Formats: sequence, C-alpha cells, structure tokens
Amino acid sequence: MFENLSDKLERAFKVLKGQGQITEINVAETTKEIRRALLDADVNFKTAKDFTDRVKAKALGQNVLTTVSPGQLLTKITHDELAELMGGQSAGINLGGNPTVVLMSGLQGSGKTTFSGKLANYIRKKGKRVLLVACDVYRPAAVEQLETLGKQLEIEVYSEKGAPGSSPGDPVSIAKNAIAHAKQHGFTAVIIDTAGRLAIDEKMMDEIAAIKKAINPQETLFVVDAMTGQDAVNTAKAFNERLNIDGVVLTKLDGDARGGAALSIRSVVDKPIKFIGTGEKMDALDEFHPERMAGRILGMGDVVSLVEKAQEHFDEKAARELNKKIAKDQFGFDDFLEQIGQIKKMGNMKDLMGMIPGVGKALKNIDIPDDAFKGIEAIIKSMTPEERKNPAVINGSRRARLAKGSGTNIEAVNKLMKQFEETRKMMKMMGDKTKMKAMMQQMQQAQGMRR
Repeated sequence: MFENLSDKLERAFKVLKGQGQITEINVAETTKEIRRALLDADVNFKTAKDFTDRVKAKALGQNVLTTVSPGQLLTKITHDELAELMGGQSAGINLGGNPTVVLMSGLQGSGKTTFSGKLANYIRKKGKRVLLVACDVYRPAAVEQLETLGKQLEIEVYSEKGAPGSSPGDPVSIAKNAIAHAKQHGFTAVIIDTAGRLAIDEKMMDEIAAIKKAINPQETLFVVDAMTGQDAVNTAKAFNERLNIDGVVLTKLDGDARGGAALSIRSVVDKPIKFIGTGEKMDALDEFHPERMAGRILGMGDVVSLVEKAQEHFDEKAARELNKKIAKDQFGFDDFLEQIGQIKKMGNMKDLMGMIPGVGKALKNIDIPDDAFKGIEAIIKSMTPEERKNPAVINGSRRARLAKGSGTNIEAVNKLMKQFEETRKMMKMMGDKTKMKAMMQQMQQAQGMRR
C-alpha cells in the first residue's frame, strides 16, 4: 500500500540532501514536490495545498540542530503533519450499550458483508457474544453470503428469509426484531449488515436512515473501497450528511498503491478512519493508527503493529515448552514447522516485512508470494519422525530422498538445513543471557567504530 506515494515523497526529500541549512528556496522546492506527490496519490487539491502550506510554515520556523540535517527535519515535520491529516489519534470502536449495536452502511461492492464478518470476529476477541444480522434483502444470495461467513466463524446469523418467490422483508423490522432476539438470548453485540446503496438513491437512503432511527446504534460505520480514491471521499461525505456516521472503514487498502482516500477522508468528512481491511482472511482487519500509517508511508516501518500482530498469535504455554527444548538443545523440525505456522497466521508476508524499518523499500520490486513457505513445509513433511526430532541423522542419501519426496531439489534441502541450523544457534544464543549481553556489547563497540 502507498507504494507510489512513498516513492515520490522520498524523491521530494532528496532535494534537501546534502543541504547545510533550510532556506525558503529549498523548502519551497521540496514542498512543491510533496504537493505533486499528494495530488498524484489522488488526494483532494485543497487538502494537499493546506498540508504543504503547514509543512512549509513549520519548516521555516525551525532552527536546524547540528545533529539533524534539513532533510531529516522536514521528514519529521511531514510525518507529524501526515499523522495529523489522518486524524492524529486512533479512534476505537464504541462497545458500550447492552447490547452494542453496530450499523453497517456503504456502496454495493465495497466489501461491507465481508467486513461485517471480520468485525464480528474482532469484537468477539474483546469478550463479546456477537450476533450478525442480515438486512440486505435485495441482493441475490446476500443472506447466504453472511450465513456462510457466520458458519465459518461459528457466529450466529439472524435472518428472516421468506418463502421462495415471496416479496422481501422490511429491513427496519428485521433490525428491530434482531435486537429483541439478541436481548432475549444473551448476545452482547449486534452487527447489522445492510444493502449496498448509492447516495443518489433517495428511497434506499431513506431506508437506512429509518433503520438508524429505529435502532439507535452505538456505531454507524461507512465501508468504502479505498481503491476508488477521490470517489471514496465524495461518497463518504454524502453518506455522512445523511446518516451522521461515526467512522469510516477502508477496505482493500492493501491493493491501493496511491492512498488518496486514507489521506483525504478525515479532512474532508471530519470523521475518523476506524479500521482498514488488508486482505481476504477473516483476521485481515487492523485498527487504523494515523501515526503508524504515516511512518509506513515515509518508509519508517511500523514495528508497534508488527509486535501487536505477533502478540495476538502468541501462545505463552507453547513458548515456555519451546524455551525448555532450546535450553536442552532439543529444538527440532516439528518446532521449526510450528514457528512457520505462527508467522503465517500473522498475515501477508510482504506486508509483515514492510513493517520493519528500511525493509519495505528494499522489497519494493520483489514479489513475496503468500505460499513462500510451501517448499520448506513440503521438505519437512517428507521427513521421518526421527529425522524431524534429530536433524543430525540427515545425511547425503536422506537429503536426496527428501528432495525427491517433496518435489524440490538438493539445493533447496541444503538451504533449509542451513537455515534451520542458523535459527537453532540464534535461539540458543538468545536463551543464553551471558552470550546475548556479550553480543550486544560487540554491536555497540562496532557502532562506535563506525562513528
């Protein structure tokens, strides 16, 4: 995401590279490039102009410290202003009420139903018992789509399907009945999926306004496809004027190399982006953090989000068992395979690597497929239980057998064996506090020598 914008901003900061001081001329040149980058990213013109005017004013009002270059200072100012442009602080979802009621709105094809499933999964992790409600009575198979998601997530779906050929039910009544059902059966959160509608369709807009009035939800969210750029901002504005939405959800942000919607929506609509969708899986949903996103746009990475993703899938009991094995030098290929599984649960590999500062830029033109571990898993699964437990027994003839059994080659098997050995050594060293301390001291000494 934001690939094109990140590239152009990087070029803009190069104007100041090697400059000893900030002047009106070099700042004007840089901010002109920043404005052009924002406009190319499909950011609203007024938003882009106001943004660069603020950056310029702040830059010219700063004294550059001897330890900070003009380029670094302008990058910092731009980062802070980008974060402010996108809302400054993250805006969480309101889970008050008994039950919490969330009303979904959006255009057809925006990914609203899929997001409803993702949100149900997210809220359930917060300790809520969730009910999904099918209020899209117009789109063929809309109810079935939500029921399929509910079955996949093991979350109940409330619907009022009539007999085949009968006229569709009234969405206002369905929503009210669903909340009564939730109260009666102990559900503590209700997510109401409505039909996709156009802002110019008065009848459909009247209907969702009537649903909101009837149920008085804690949250009314507008779901929009980030890839529609400036159109996403305009439709969010139209829906907000009618519904007074509480927040925006940007879906398909992982496929948007420009990012105009994410950058413009807050300043134009004055409503926060609450969530972003970053893939098809039911856990591919992230809370939106403006400061972290600004860091990612400027190639600074997003270590905080990476750590949070790791913690979500962290199993304390399994970690203790693994530490015992490492201490006894019993770390085997079954353990290696388990660690790969944990990494895969965290999401798309390229996105994860892009959260590490400096790595995203290096991976820009490199395609990392989602099945990047496929060959490794095939080799490990071709091993006998003894080989997995005691890799030292894997000699030349066994390696040839593994290559044949996994559909790979000897080079791939040898590479895996080397990776495994390096991983095992690193894990053992991390478990040895004395060695770890010595390694840190060596790194600090090396850093001092480079200075």
